[in-house]
Amino acid sequence: MIALIDGTVAERGPGRVVVVASGVGYELLVSATTLGGLPPTGQRVRVLTHLHVRDDALSLFGFATPAERDLFTLLIGVNGVGPKLALAVLSVLSPEALRRALLEGDADAITVVPGVGKRVAARIVLDLKERLGGEVDLPVESPLSEVREALMGMGLSVQEVQEALAGLDGAEGSVEDLLRGALQRVGSR
Repeated sequence: MIALIDGTVAERGPGRVVVVASGVGYELLVSATTLGGLPPTGQRVRVLTHLHVRDDALSLFGFATPAERDLFTLLIGVNGVGPKLALAVLSVLSPEALRRALLEGDADAITVVPGVGKRVAARIVLDLKERLGGEVDLPVESPLSEVREALMGMGLSVQEVQEALAGLDGAEGSVEDLLRGALQRVGSR
């Protein structure tokens, strides 16, 4: 198993990076978060990896942090979640945000990822919540999840929605009041 690669960044592209180590160029599929944190071409880098073996292909996935790699490994263990979908989840949600969503049973937070519907998100929460130390119960609709859905429906980007909801963690009130507060946060930027 290839656990990490320490070398020089040779190429960068959308969702991928090539790292040259000991004269061999390794193509790594990476999340947007990892790609954004990598140094420019020609600079040294150390990337944690996961080798995914299929009958017809060997794919090497790269990660900036152990937390990201560990969550990737957990995600691909969920029925119906392959490595590309797991990478998409980690491109949209930081490891901390994903862990919080799983522990809180907030499947709607995961549905913001392209390609993840309510069923897959619920399956991810149910399968991984227990592994992360939370109690297993079905995700319930919360006022914050309704606010998130409303903001997404208004055409806000995932980043804008996350920023608007960041100040509302733990806030109580009606959906209308929470939505008003979130929109004020978006309008004040």
